[in-house]
Amino acid sequence: MKYHQFFWAITSAMVVASTIHAADARYSAKNIQKINIFVPSSSNPAWEDKKWLDCDDVILTEEDVRYALQHIRRISEKAYFSEENMDRSGCSGGASVTFKSGKIIVMDIEPTGRIRIFEANRKLEPLGVPSRYYDCAPCTKRKMNLLQDALDRATERRLKELKRQGRLPP
Repeated sequence: MKYHQFFWAITSAMVVASTIHAADARYSAKNIQKINIFVPSSSNPAWEDKKWLDCDDVILTEEDVRYALQHIRRISEKAYFSEENMDRSGCSGGASVTFKSGKIIVMDIEPTGRIRIFEANRKLEPLGVPSRYYDCAPCTKRKMNLLQDALDRATERRLKELKRQGRLPP
């Protein structure tokens, strides 16, 4: 009988753990009607350092949006803007998602997994509902290969510039 209780305790813990990291049911990827990538790549000059990473090398795709909606985890606004807890690249992409129900959301997605979502009207103007903030750890892992390629290209640019300046031997 104790084994039976242990089994149910473990099963219950697994269910609770899976719901903690479950995607936001309001924005189910299964109900997407249309995705519009309106900003495939943008940069925040305060954060972007082209010597380290050129944001034009990191492009948001429809596949990224779908994947994010399947794996996002809601976080507080404080956690989203926290310097210690959230990595920033200075790069992001923007997309609008229309669901079969007619609901429209606008997403700002960074390759580091930081995501901001607000509900919008057909003109993509906010509805007055506050933005929601998300983290997507699986998105970060998924984008790391692309991000690594971009970092490698940035390193190549730095080396070429150093050679051009004569600071590196030919």
